[in-house]
Amino acid sequence: MITFDSKTVDSAGAFLVGELERLDKQLHMPLVQVTWNRDIDLREDVTIADEASSFTNTSLAAMGSLSPGGKNWVGPKANALAGISLDTNKTAQNMNLWAMQLGWTIQELAKASILGRPIDSQQTEALRLKHNMDVDEQVYIGDEDLGLTGLVNNANITPEGLAAEWDETTTAKQMLSDVNDILSQAYARSGYTLCPDRMLIPPTKLGLLTQPVSDAGSISILKYVAENCLCNSINGRPLQILPLKWLVGRGTSGKNRVVTYTKNKTYVRFPMVPLQRTPVEFRGLHQLTTYFGTIGSVEFVYPETVSYADGL
Repeated sequence: MITFDSKTVDSAGAFLVGELERLDKQLHMPLVQVTWNRDIDLREDVTIADEASSFTNTSLAAMGSLSPGGKNWVGPKANALAGISLDTNKTAQNMNLWAMQLGWTIQELAKASILGRPIDSQQTEALRLKHNMDVDEQVYIGDEDLGLTGLVNNANITPEGLAAEWDETTTAKQMLSDVNDILSQAYARSGYTLCPDRMLIPPTKLGLLTQPVSDAGSISILKYVAENCLCNSINGRPLQILPLKWLVGRGTSGKNRVVTYTKNKTYVRFPMVPLQRTPVEFRGLHQLTTYFGTIGSVEFVYPETVSYADGL
């Protein structure tokens, strides 16, 4: 048997390996899934120098001629004409700096190279995973320490209540009716301007949607709902129904939450500067490098296009 001392085990990831043992050298990271890049578009005009990201919303006011809410009729000799009033408000949110440092000694690097498990690339993969996990949380629920909210828990959006929770006895017709109720509420909130094209649901309810509509098994409830709901009628494309772990127990009184919105940076987006790195710095036997970037908060440019429903 070949053995390695404890220092090598700790620093370079060596293990006891026998002559008849086949060690899989593939790096197996923790079992983690992030979906933020699936559910939101990035605002890419921000830079590492920006301390805040902002946008404006403009309100318009126009008075009619014969009546304040009427049309602007004028006579051929009119000399007093109505005008347009504009009111522009700016919303600004901080861009927060995110950074982590990687480091190893020349000896650790040499040992890891011999073992076929380069410590620098392993640490880099671990850092990118941590960054993705932090961004995932920031996108969906924000940050409690900084007092920030995310896509699924904006305090300015009042959740609607559902009549009953879905279970094994809920029929496809009832599910379609519930989905249409959620979409119609969101459609009404936008002044019947925009019907959401994406619905995020708790993963615990996805299994109910994968069941067949009938015993014939020709189509699933998921496809039936997506193709026959308001979204397809209004937008001309099926509703995207996707699972999201952050929705379990996220609603009022610990209920499950459903989120509907339109995935478009015009309505909702996330400002972020991708990771950058400093040159490798040598300190004695150590090699150090720092990865850094900035992470903002979800920007609800048109919050009326996003809707919540609790009780699914």
